[in-house]
Amino acid sequence: MHAEERHQAILRRLRERGTLRVTEFAEEMQVSPVTIRRDVETLAELGLVVRVHGGAVLPETRAGATGTAPPAAARPQGGEVFGLIVPAADYYYPEVIKGAREAAGERGIRLVLGISQYSPEQEQTQARQMLADGIDGLLITPCDPAVAEPWLAGLAVPHVLVERRAGDDLPGAEQVVTDHAYGAGIAVRHLADGGYRRIGLMLRDDSPHGALVLDGYRGGLASAGLEPPAAALLRLPPPAGDTAERERLLTALADAAGEGRLDAVLIHNDHDAIMLLQRLRARGIDVPGDLAIVAYDDEVASLADIPLSAVAPPKHAVGAAAVDLLACRLADPGRARHRLSILPELHIRSSSTPDRT
Repeated sequence: MHAEERHQAILRRLRERGTLRVTEFAEEMQVSPVTIRRDVETLAELGLVVRVHGGAVLPETRAGATGTAPPAAARPQGGEVFGLIVPAADYYYPEVIKGAREAAGERGIRLVLGISQYSPEQEQTQARQMLADGIDGLLITPCDPAVAEPWLAGLAVPHVLVERRAGDDLPGAEQVVTDHAYGAGIAVRHLADGGYRRIGLMLRDDSPHGALVLDGYRGGLASAGLEPPAAALLRLPPPAGDTAERERLLTALADAAGEGRLDAVLIHNDHDAIMLLQRLRARGIDVPGDLAIVAYDDEVASLADIPLSAVAPPKHAVGAAAVDLLACRLADPGRARHRLSILPELHIRSSSTPDRT
């Protein structure tokens, strides 16, 4: 069973029974107690459970024991329950979840989490279950917005898209997103201001934000008076995809740097930027002297052996703003609809700041 499936099972058990014992649940799931204990630790770091001796409880259950909040079976003061469905809880979305959880807590809203594992079928099944359980509104990051739009349009409760943009079939849908084009643009302008002129782009070909990053890259080059170098755009398969093609493209980019055809690159995402960095260093290609690197996402970029400059989407703020937007919609159904775009930041580190004098 995948880790995220176990996380879902743990949360479901806690919603049903209020408590969970690690040893009993591990035996039921046919995994080791150490595995479940690590799952509980992960969920505790997200603020979704509270660790207790031998197990876990929901945060409102633990608070209820001190008299500061009602038991898990009851709704918190304010009465609302929001569903939140995201594709994953191990990359990018943990901070979104934290932001949403904290904003919900401040408003006395109970947040119920679903993880779709990038499956549109699971996503819709989880939404149906949440609706049957009585949520008042839904926050959702659809795996495929085009697939989700028809059933989202028919929801009986208001919803907000999180890090996804509404299509033509949802003209009135509300959304909270990162301005990824802006993020890519500031990365390119930072490299251009540092004296780099042959700036490439490597995109993960399964990224839902790839088109926006590409737009920002092109806009950043244009604003700096630069043209894309030959073969500047590389689309990298995900790690679970075509391994040979991934290796070919990473090698091609390293070759371009070694031959002077590229002197800088923006890479979406951190993992691929670190993989490239390892190949460059193995070949004696200096970073940032021969090739400057800016990563996109800033999940683990600072941990590279040469800390990577990175665009940091405002993930926590996106989660919090989505809760606030949905709460305002419930309080005032007639208010003007909002589509919020929040600007990312560029965190500059060693991989893009050489002494070029």
